This record gives sequence, structure tokens and C-alpha cells, in this order.
Amino acid sequence: MSATLGHEDDASTPLTHEELQGLRPSYITNRAQLNEAEQANILEASVSARRRKFVLDEKNLNRLHREMFGNVWAWAGKFRQTNKNIGVAYHLIPQELRVLKDDTAFWLANGTYRPDEIAARFHHRLVKIHPYSNGNGRHSRLAADLLLESIGKTAFTWGSASLTDQGENRARYIAALQAADNNDYTSLFAFVRS
Repeated sequence: MSATLGHEDDASTPLTHEELQGLRPSYITNRAQLNEAEQANILEASVSARRRKFVLDEKNLNRLHREMFGNVWAWAGKFRQTNKNIGVAYHLIPQELRVLKDDTAFWLANGTYRPDEIAARFHHRLVKIHPYSNGNGRHSRLAADLLLESIGKTAFTWGSASLTDQGENRARYIAALQAADNNDYTSLFAFVRS
């Protein structure tokens, strides 16, 4: 297993040796190949996920992650079993997801926020929980888009450029998430539709 599959930057989640052992395609030896394989898997999952009704619960969030990354990682769709540099303690993941589900359902039922704000807050909280060993940002972005589409709204544009590659767009996204960590959602609300 190549060390070049480790984390890309300070905002990426490092994978443990055990997690790297879950890599399914044997040809992958570097980050570019990994990103390509994951992106192909995600495109497939995006199409199939949009064919069914979006249900906001643990089972369906795990299913979405498994569909997005299951061709690449053996542990796709399963909660992480270690603590990371981001996210809640791994044993709190199910509890935190239930709270997020209940909060989001309340916001939707009561019109607490505009739909875009609900989806952006949902996305931020899901990333902050960080349920999986890898792919949390991509998973939570697609889940937020599916949430929006389930209520008849259009998916976010997410800055209209890749968030996987290093660059200005990813830096703006990470900065917006960090500001939201401090209850300042202004940048995130602007970013999701930029």
C-alpha cells in the first residue's frame, strides 16, 4: 500500500493502515488514481440515488455512502471505528446522526429556515459529525443535494469547480465550513450557490 494514498492536506482525514487495507482496486497506488476511481463510483451512485425517494435516516445515509464508495472501499457505508482529526468521537456517531435527523425534520416541518439554509446547515453538521473514514464531504454534499431535490428545489452548485483537488475553490469551501463551526454561516450560504 502506497504512502501516497495518505491525506492530501490539513483538511483531509488521514486513513489508518487498517482503513487503507480496505482498498478494493489493486491497481491504485496514488492519490490521483484513488480520486479517479472514487469519482467514477460517485457518478454511478448519484444517478441511482436520484431514482429513489430520499429518506433522511441512518440506514439511507449509510446506503448512500456504500453506493458512492463501495467499489473502492470495503468499509464503505460503515461508521468509522476510530477517532479522527475531525468529527465526533466514533462511539457518538449514531446518536449525533439521530439528533441531526430530528433537527432537520423539525426545520423542514416548521419552516424554521429557508430550504437552502436547511440543506447547508444539514451539510455542515453531517461533515462535522464525520461518520465515515473517508468521503464525508462528498457524501454530505450529495446528501444535501438529495435533500433539496426531495422538497422540489435545485441542487447546490458548490462553487462550480472540483472540491477534491487543491485550489482556491476547496480553500473557500474549507474556510466556509470552519466559519460555520463558529456559527457564522454567511460564507457557507454564499458558497453553496456560487
